[in-house]
Amino acid sequence: MKKNKIFYIVYDNAKTLIGALIIAILIRSLLFQPFYIPSSSMEPTLLVGDRIFVSKYSYGYSKHSFPFSPDITNERFFSKSPKRGDLVVFKTPADNRTDYIKRLIGMPGDTIQFVEGSILLNNKKILRKKTKNKNIIRCGNFLLETNIFIETLPNGIKYTVAYKKKGSLQNTKIFKVPANHYFLLGDNRDCSKDSRYLDSVGYVNNLNLVGKAKLIFFSNDTNISSLLKIWNFNKSFRYERLFQGL
Repeated sequence: MKKNKIFYIVYDNAKTLIGALIIAILIRSLLFQPFYIPSSSMEPTLLVGDRIFVSKYSYGYSKHSFPFSPDITNERFFSKSPKRGDLVVFKTPADNRTDYIKRLIGMPGDTIQFVEGSILLNNKKILRKKTKNKNIIRCGNFLLETNIFIETLPNGIKYTVAYKKKGSLQNTKIFKVPANHYFLLGDNRDCSKDSRYLDSVGYVNNLNLVGKAKLIFFSNDTNISSLLKIWNFNKSFRYERLFQGL
């Protein structure tokens, strides 16, 4: 009798845990997934130590919507086109495993080229206006002196970008975005591995889109302190970024 009681207790607990796990996987796969920002490639928009929520339903679902990207289909279901200017999380084409986040600049069929430091989108300059915001931006373990601009895309989307004052990328070849692919750039233009690097990132297939960044729900300056050092939390926690929309 005692053994039966123990069995039912274990069974009930296991059933509860499995149910909770299934619900968590469904939420993570179909609704929202948290991501950690480990690099400075999206400064000043996203900082190292930001934690964000990404909506998984924004562009529909592919195999990359699920944990470990199971090779169950090469289709995207309930597909919705991303918009120019979106902050997109995607699996890098190089390995189809690593998550990157960049800003969508080029749609299928677009041409993109850097000419004397400006971006030509379909042979027209993307408008940009220099700001007076602080211009020291991280790049890995280094600090860059940059010019900060507000760029405005043809659809009216505005965002902040940084270009190095010295040694900034000036000119590139013309990039022609293939069908069902997208061209994405980091906001920290001289410290970002993105679609300009065809051997490592390049054009991103529609199937590789994971979701759209929506919200910063937590942010901790890892240069000051890690989360494990609770006694430094008041110095490292970025209160002003809490629940900031993207």
